[in-house]
Amino acid sequence: MTFWRRVREDIAAAKLRDPAARGSLEIALLYPGLHAIWAHRLWHALWRRRVRFVARAGSQVTRWLTGIEIHPGATIGRRFFIDHGMGVVIGETAEIGDDVMLYHGVTLGGRMLDGGKRHPTLEDGVAVGAGAKILGPVVIGARTAVGANAVVTKGCEPDSVLVGVPAKPRAKRPGEDTRALLTAPEYQI
Repeated sequence: MTFWRRVREDIAAAKLRDPAARGSLEIALLYPGLHAIWAHRLWHALWRRRVRFVARAGSQVTRWLTGIEIHPGATIGRRFFIDHGMGVVIGETAEIGDDVMLYHGVTLGGRMLDGGKRHPTLEDGVAVGAGAKILGPVVIGARTAVGANAVVTKGCEPDSVLVGVPAKPRAKRPGEDTRALLTAPEYQI
């Protein structure tokens, strides 16, 4: 996929997921989540080519400019969108599938000091609410909704809803609209 085609795809994903989006130019110029993702692609390419100091330094500059910290080692799929974004942290071994959305204050962090896989894997279509923390090498199944402020330390099957501290999974109910979970905590299952 060409660079410009990927940029257009990212802008279209932002339009789809953000009801406040007014136009492509506004999104391209004023959405720090997109700026962080675009910069990450450059730093990730350098990381994979073992130009690691430059990649880490660049990711820190991006963090300073956007408030979003994405380690250059993290693997991110297509049409990834970070809404608002301030305070998002994505660790080195995190893996993010296609069509994933994160709100502000989300952490995809580690729980151990050992090398190897330390950060979460988010499969395709996962949405993570504001302030949620997903910790350790857990796998969050496709199309799962993680509620705002949830603390996730165990993986889940696809089509789940994770809410609470610690988060507990439950299956999505038929026809359930989980968007409210992403912006306001729900502590009852």
